Amino acid sequence: MGIDTHSSIETGQRPTGRTRAERPTVLQVLPALHTGGAERGCVDVATALVRSGGRALVASSGGPLVRELTRAGAEHIVLPLASKNPFVMRKNVGRLVDLVERNNVDIVHARSRAPAWSAIAAARRTGRPFLTTFHGKYSEGNYLKRLYNSVMVRGELVIAISEHIETLIQTRYGVDPARIRLIPRGIDLEVFNPAHVAPSRLVQLARQWRLQDGMPVIMLPGRLTRWKGHHVLLDALARLGRLDVRCVLVGSDQGRSRYRRELERRILRLGLTPIVHIVDHCNDMAAAYMLSDVVVSASTEPEPFGRVTVEAQAMGRPVIASDHGGSREIVIASEMSWLTTPGDAEALAEALSQALALDPRVRERLAESVIARAHEQFAKETMCERTLAVYDELRERAVVSA
Repeated sequence: MGIDTHSSIETGQRPTGRTRAERPTVLQVLPALHTGGAERGCVDVATALVRSGGRALVASSGGPLVRELTRAGAEHIVLPLASKNPFVMRKNVGRLVDLVERNNVDIVHARSRAPAWSAIAAARRTGRPFLTTFHGKYSEGNYLKRLYNSVMVRGELVIAISEHIETLIQTRYGVDPARIRLIPRGIDLEVFNPAHVAPSRLVQLARQWRLQDGMPVIMLPGRLTRWKGHHVLLDALARLGRLDVRCVLVGSDQGRSRYRRELERRILRLGLTPIVHIVDHCNDMAAAYMLSDVVVSASTEPEPFGRVTVEAQAMGRPVIASDHGGSREIVIASEMSWLTTPGDAEALAEALSQALALDPRVRERLAESVIARAHEQFAKETMCERTLAVYDELRERAVVSA
């Protein structure tokens, strides 16, 4: 459960006379703690900070990940940071100033736009370093939207979660490369480890999804939103023309019931009802990957990073991804991995045909190399270590300039 800003968090105050050797107190701000890359990264970094001897505060409107956060020894403060109402955002400035001063916060770290506007004002008012992590590609329809988005590059340092995002913030906002720190997102390789998935978990999920033994499984994980490319995969399956496969679209519609109904009509129209199932959020994605013979990321817009493809590769699964954005940094075209033209159903159908034709012995042999690469480049421990190094860098700057 979250902690009210005027209750028990105040008892955790630390003395102001700390040495440089101590880990800092860091306040991360974001709208809520539901599932997602920004939220997952926030919890992972907070956990690492606590384990390293620092103090981690997180302010948000709450969510399912609060429990995990507090179990790790971090402190959660409930604030209405999901609101885009200018009056609420203005009040949040004062709330954050009070929070920073009462808890001797060293660094304010923003992970989303609305909270970032309140956080940057609070950081300036209290003289604390302000850091941002640029997680998304943020659409820019007009000047006001561009201005609103620009807060995410106003940190003293800006963390980019991929080379794609690093390039975007340089070209779109003219950010000096010296202010950017490239830190790819990391995944939990204890969770996404084939050796750690018990057969009983596979049996349970296969029953839940009504999968038949020996039937190849194609999976597209991702919330039901148009740019994730579900419709492209459906068109590819129609071109593939196989009834001896099953396709599972895994992800919540998050209130986008109209798009879900559109997909259901498309499935019916294409004659794919016997082979395609839409399921809601899955609580055991490691088992879901293990059940899959090929994992697809068919996004029609560039992925800022591409977490699905990293997780799938860590589980030794063949992957097919759209050839743009962060996926290009993760997927290396090979016998186990394919990059296809975004929105091209015919190219996706051809890649599916090749993936499904892989000899099981060849796939098992090749899986070792993709698993090794995931461990080498995308471990959450590496992401956390690099983020803590940025915290140390900012704290050292503050000490020098004091």
